Amino acid sequence: MLVKRDERGFTLLEVLITMTLMGVVSLALSDLVISALKQMSATSDRLDLSQDEQLGAVYFARDVASFGLRDYSAAISGGSLPFKSSLQLDAADDVGGTPCGPVPVSALRLLSDDWDLSVAPPVRRTAVVAYYLKPGDGGLELHRARCVGSSTPSSDVRLSENVKPGSVAVSCSTPCTAVAAPLSVTLRYVATKPSSGDQEIVLSGLRRQS
Repeated sequence: MLVKRDERGFTLLEVLITMTLMGVVSLALSDLVISALKQMSATSDRLDLSQDEQLGAVYFARDVASFGLRDYSAAISGGSLPFKSSLQLDAADDVGGTPCGPVPVSALRLLSDDWDLSVAPPVRRTAVVAYYLKPGDGGLELHRARCVGSSTPSSDVRLSENVKPGSVAVSCSTPCTAVAAPLSVTLRYVATKPSSGDQEIVLSGLRRQS
């Protein structure tokens, strides 16, 4: 006995409705995927900026804690030697006869005494730490260069990238460039990323010398 098959398929209306529904679903899914990718990119950018801030904070706190040049030609007062001017703003790499470079003009230079104990008697040297901006692949980069007893940096570390031009500012608890070294120093700048936008980064430190 032969069974007659139903040869009927989808109607044109059913096909159109199905395609329309598939388009709506696909559009909704694509929006979700795009939104998720943007969120992932923004999160990644924020993590990058956070890591830059943490790295800079470690270096900056240590540098501020130890900076300060003593005036060994002066008389001892209050049990210690007075300071000489030890902080320089918007400084060239050879300002004050303490070269460290070549680097562009530094937003901040911190000077300190460094004693070479490998020789007898110990030799007093000047250590210079320079925070400066340098052009990079992604825009301006904040760098930290350090020189000890030499005009050639012993290290040059990139602390942050994508620094916004004109955003770097230095402030101190007392006049920054006064002879008496300030007790605290703060460096602020704005870093920007395409997905996360602008973020202010604040580096601060306290001087431990009295």
